[in-house]
Amino acid sequence: MLPALPERVSKETEKLLLRLGVNLLVGAKVSVVGSDRVSLTDGRTIPAELIVWAAGVKAPDFLRDIAGLETNRINQLVVRPTLQTTRDDNIFAIGDCSACSWGERGNVPPRAQAAHQQASHLYSQFPRHLRGEALKDYRYRDFGSLVSLGEFSTVGSMMGALVGGSLVFEGLFARMMYLSLYKMHEYALHGPAKVALDTLARLITRRTEPHVKLH
Repeated sequence: MLPALPERVSKETEKLLLRLGVNLLVGAKVSVVGSDRVSLTDGRTIPAELIVWAAGVKAPDFLRDIAGLETNRINQLVVRPTLQTTRDDNIFAIGDCSACSWGERGNVPPRAQAAHQQASHLYSQFPRHLRGEALKDYRYRDFGSLVSLGEFSTVGSMMGALVGGSLVFEGLFARMMYLSLYKMHEYALHGPAKVALDTLARLITRRTEPHVKLH
């Protein structure tokens, strides 16, 4: 589970789901999705009245080989450590639409903290690029991970880059950390006024609106 996150966070999340009665079939591949069942490649069949299918992260189709640039199987633009695309030094890519190497661990995970770091790095490097100077390489720093399981619990590791991901926590403290980070991202995108009004509106309506909608 959660292959892009530290192993301890993945294991703690798995334990929490098992305590909630969730049956995990990690590594199982689906061959057929029917109206009332899911068939696996190993021959097993799982009866189901409701099927939710999540396909993971993929960049938009229009990015595939756009302008002759190199892309990977999920349409991300392949970039060098400077965040420049491999076939054009004047085109940069960051965030979910870029495939940036993270050494032996694969690519930099498509997460908010990575996009934020890349944006800050490019902000300092663009003047150097415009002057024709050599660019510094971007280095991803993992400051930890938080996994929210709705109202049930939250699991996370704090300051992973400093303590090697050894500080794992869950429960109310992790939940408060998750909400704080979420509000920080909203603040960066929308500003204080909109975030304050949106938060107040959610506090008023959360007790009346349904948590799951079935159409």
